[in-house]
Amino acid sequence: MNVKRWFAWACLALMLVAELFLFRANREKDAALTGLHDTQMQLRQVQDDLDALKNSNVGLQASEILRLRKQNEIITNRFAALEFSLAQLSVLNQSNAQHLATARLALQLQQEHLAELEATNDLILAANDQLADTNAANVEVIARKTCLGNLRRIDDAKQEWASENNSPDDAVPTEKDLLLYLKDAVFPVCPSGGKYSINAVDELPTCSFPGHVLPEQ
Repeated sequence: MNVKRWFAWACLALMLVAELFLFRANREKDAALTGLHDTQMQLRQVQDDLDALKNSNVGLQASEILRLRKQNEIITNRFAALEFSLAQLSVLNQSNAQHLATARLALQLQQEHLAELEATNDLILAANDQLADTNAANVEVIARKTCLGNLRRIDDAKQEWASENNSPDDAVPTEKDLLLYLKDAVFPVCPSGGKYSINAVDELPTCSFPGHVLPEQ
């Protein structure tokens, strides 16, 4: 998830950089257009000056024409340079616009993919919760069955103990008394943490955990 967020930030940064270049290119384009306009104004002024010199002194006119021609050549070159710069700025502006559109598309696709991943993650979490609930229910069923089996073994051991010791129905043996009649001489334990009560010979053993109750025979 961190990689995808990083990619989204990278796309956003690319968009900002592209917009910055686009803004800068537009500024430079406007400056070039202003320079072009100024140059055109200067060319008109030179043309006006040439027209005015037609009626002036011939010698002075020739010298002034030479000067104006040089100035016109300089301005013409400057005009050509400005046109070339303007063409480059137009190409750069178009390229920046394409990069910006690409970055926006990439960010949109990334956001859509992230939304799909989040939806899938929600489905997985819901399925995991359902599975956890099912497992918990299964564990409780197994624990109850195990506990009831333990209670039956305790009752069987208690009956054997009473039979061998000729104990009355109201006699209550201890855990130690029943170890001899239990498997591996180990007193069973409720898997759910309940406490066993052996009770009298004529009573069924009980567990303190809710629902762990032997049916009356």
